Amino acid sequence: MDLKTRMIRLIAPVLAIGGSLVMSIPTMASTYNDYRACAGRLLGVGVSEQAASQACAGALRPTDLSACVVFIDQRTEINANDALTTCTRARRPKELATCVVSISKNTQEAINPDVLDYCGRSLLPVRFAECVVGLRSETKLEPNQVLNTCIDGSDRISSFTPTSTSPVQPPTQFNPTFETQPAPQSPGM
Repeated sequence: MDLKTRMIRLIAPVLAIGGSLVMSIPTMASTYNDYRACAGRLLGVGVSEQAASQACAGALRPTDLSACVVFIDQRTEINANDALTTCTRARRPKELATCVVSISKNTQEAINPDVLDYCGRSLLPVRFAECVVGLRSETKLEPNQVLNTCIDGSDRISSFTPTSTSPVQPPTQFNPTFETQPAPQSPGM
């Protein structure tokens, strides 16, 4: 074995370990930059330093949080501080922002501050927005009436009643009985 081959065998593991360590550094740096980007974007739309730092520090995905606030602030009449409160509580801040902006564009003649609350309450904000926009485009219902209709969380499937009972299994009835006398005490108590 020549000297060159021995040197390669000796140095290769060291380079491999060093290379993997160096590759992990940008990932960590990117995470720290996410918080910086979040704070910078929030400050850029008028959020106070205290509120921006608290919101970004507490966010699982700080860039998603700031994107939510900025998108709502720039495309609706809702101010950044009001948006921050709702975006901070959202499981999916980008979907929340899409919901607020979509509905706000559709109801421009009646800027509705409730849109932020409704989108924040919805478990599926994009689907909720599709419901509101779809119903508003085909009906003459007031915006709040459509918001209430689309947010209604009742289970429409459970209202289904079968037309007959199964012939194999008779219906069961639940008849609870309650004792009106206290249970006897044992002599050792």
